[in-house]
Amino acid sequence: MSRLELIATAAFGLESVVSRELTQLGYHEQRVEDGRVTFVGDELAICRCNFWLRSADRVLVKVGAFAAYDFEALFQQVMALTWANWLSTDAKFPVSGKSVRSKLHAEPSIQGVTKKAIVESLKATYQRHWFNEDGPEYPLEVAILKDWVTISIDTSGAGLHKRGYRAEAGAAPLRETTAAALVLLSYWNSDRPFIDPFCGSGTIPIEAAMIARNRAPGANRGFQCEQWPQITREHWKQARDEVRDGLRSKPKFTLQASDIDPRVLRIADKNATEAGVGSDIEFKKMDVLELKTTREYGCIITNPPYGVRLEDDESAGEIYDDMADAFEPLSTWSIYVLTSHPGFERFFRRRADRRRKLYNGRLECHYFQYLGPRPPGETPAPEIPEESVTDADPMTEQAVEQVSVRHPSVAVPAAVPEPPPVPVVQPVRGFVDLVGLEIPRDILDLIPESVARENTVIPVALVDNRLRVAMPNHLDLELIKKLRLLVMRNIDSVPASKGSILTAIDNYYGRSKNSETDAT
Repeated sequence: MSRLELIATAAFGLESVVSRELTQLGYHEQRVEDGRVTFVGDELAICRCNFWLRSADRVLVKVGAFAAYDFEALFQQVMALTWANWLSTDAKFPVSGKSVRSKLHAEPSIQGVTKKAIVESLKATYQRHWFNEDGPEYPLEVAILKDWVTISIDTSGAGLHKRGYRAEAGAAPLRETTAAALVLLSYWNSDRPFIDPFCGSGTIPIEAAMIARNRAPGANRGFQCEQWPQITREHWKQARDEVRDGLRSKPKFTLQASDIDPRVLRIADKNATEAGVGSDIEFKKMDVLELKTTREYGCIITNPPYGVRLEDDESAGEIYDDMADAFEPLSTWSIYVLTSHPGFERFFRRRADRRRKLYNGRLECHYFQYLGPRPPGETPAPEIPEESVTDADPMTEQAVEQVSVRHPSVAVPAAVPEPPPVPVVQPVRGFVDLVGLEIPRDILDLIPESVARENTVIPVALVDNRLRVAMPNHLDLELIKKLRLLVMRNIDSVPASKGSILTAIDNYYGRSKNSETDAT
């Protein structure tokens, strides 16, 4: 099997949830960035991740990445990529593009130049001048962020939030991927009671029931890459066997879901049946003030109405006040509320123990978490690191969130240690070949294409199997030190190559120093 660099995209705030899911699926070699997790896998990983990732938006194959400051650089570096590994003579490859804070910002031109460069590469490889593009489709994306270009192929097709069970939705639908993340970020598991008193079309309880059953979220849908010859029938058979064999029995308690709107409850019941968990959820028409239970140590996970989405800010405040009264007797329960309302804690009359900024589509929300005691004898599960802890209300203290996540299908491995922080500098335009050093294939996989923190980056590119590092056009001793540190931290396993690169850096520094002396 091939060693591929893959990308699982995610809504802002859910990157660490996706990272945990990947770790639990066995993919430990990964890098977490805003809106995505890059990881190493193979063809089977493409199948498995499309089937199993609950909170990711898509799974992409990363074809290449490099710095480009003009269209000529974009054209040449796209053409240098090995396109024949993915695109056959009949492959259809539409190109989409997006650019943020980059010199290349005209998206139609970015798409056109990329398409032309790929065609020229295929012409040279296949020795032909025309491609019909009537075969399997490989949707390509060119994403440019601060002059750093990432080119990828979409394996998923429709977004992974489209599970195939929701034919209808309520007035303010919650994405399935977000709903699953709310459950994964909670302390709930299949041995604890569950209530959603504002269930709407049932997305949160349905996702919770699927997690309890270990039902793969992608089991009832197709994927873009199913027709690709690179992924064989054996890959898909193995992945589908895992989906079938992973199913579990129903949860200990029937999940409780309620709403005051009988129309959306009918939709919710239909959706649950389509998802294969209809018998695991009890839907009931009920006002939140009618909520009563004798069960203990349960979890309320809900997305109540909020004014921005339902155009009724005043009634949203009244609902939160009612929630405070209804939930007050549930002293052993943990309560999780997703809302965009800025005054939620004031109306709810309680400060959250933890809060997390998330996005439901383009709408910024906060996930307020009120943590009850754990059931006697329950062992705490590993926790997800927090990447976006914020104050939900100006009057509240900032709280750091450490939340547990469970993946029912596999044992949770030890947490992957965080890499040491790498010093970075502002990007520069000039490239200096480091003595044209030939890098073995196994070493290329160890070299990061960029190292970013905050708004800075050291661009690194691989051109014709040679390492190229962005260097300044002026003497910068501090940069040289940082670049040496970058090299030492990332290719320690091959001292000879490391030494050659460090020597090249030192030589470049010496030339820069001499040039500066001559200039003065």
